[in-house]
Amino acid sequence: MSERTSYAAQPDLQSDCGSCFGLCCVALPFSRSSDFPVDKSAGTPCGNLQEDFRCGIHRRLRDTGYNGCTVFDCFGAGQKVSQVTFKGASWREEPDSARVMYEVFPVVRQLQELLKYVAQALDLSSAALVHRDLRGAYERLDALTRDPAETLLAVDVDALRGEVNPLLLRASELARAAVPGSRKNHRGANLMGSRLRGAKLRGASLRGALLIAADLSGADLRDADLIGADMRDTNLCGADLRGALFLTQPQLNAARGDARTKIPPALERPAHWTA
Repeated sequence: MSERTSYAAQPDLQSDCGSCFGLCCVALPFSRSSDFPVDKSAGTPCGNLQEDFRCGIHRRLRDTGYNGCTVFDCFGAGQKVSQVTFKGASWREEPDSARVMYEVFPVVRQLQELLKYVAQALDLSSAALVHRDLRGAYERLDALTRDPAETLLAVDVDALRGEVNPLLLRASELARAAVPGSRKNHRGANLMGSRLRGAKLRGASLRGALLIAADLSGADLRDADLIGADMRDTNLCGADLRGALFLTQPQLNAARGDARTKIPPALERPAHWTA
């Protein structure tokens, strides 16, 4: 891979619903709540899933109460399970394989998310000291996602995270070391509902922090580490997230923002954010 090529922008790490068998709409369960208007058990197709595996209300998900669907991202697991693991044979064509397909999907989804984080770390030029180890981790994870179903079902995802997380943490430290001034540490902090309007959090560690309904409007989050941060209903209006580390599309989709919110170029401004 060319040094100029972005690892995180690889097609294998982007959701391609057209190459998937609607696995997120079948394999995963959901309960009636503010995120979903009905209950659905795992392995049961959503009532909105069409014959072509497309969502019949995709453009009206939020209007019809399916907010949870708009914040989900499989990181490319759907098409990989559909086209690689099961070689293009859908659960409708091969009903005997359906149960295993539904069990494999969440495993590959976790692996793809971890692969995405490693890819983002590889895109950090300031983390060059750990790039060799990161490339090795990337290659191992990518190869694992292409293994047969029985191998994937035996994967210890927590153990893999334990191996990869120190590399991601070191990459974060190297990247944030260039940020001038002191860098706040809110790793794992409970900041639910906190009033942090205009907070100076450039280069801060917010790894695994609970930011649910926190007010971060106008906050400086440049180069902040946001891996695993829970950003449901976080107010990001006018916030600056340029260069934020390990920020994902689902985190943005779960938050609230506006036209003034500055986001990394690799991510998309959620359609439901205010103008």
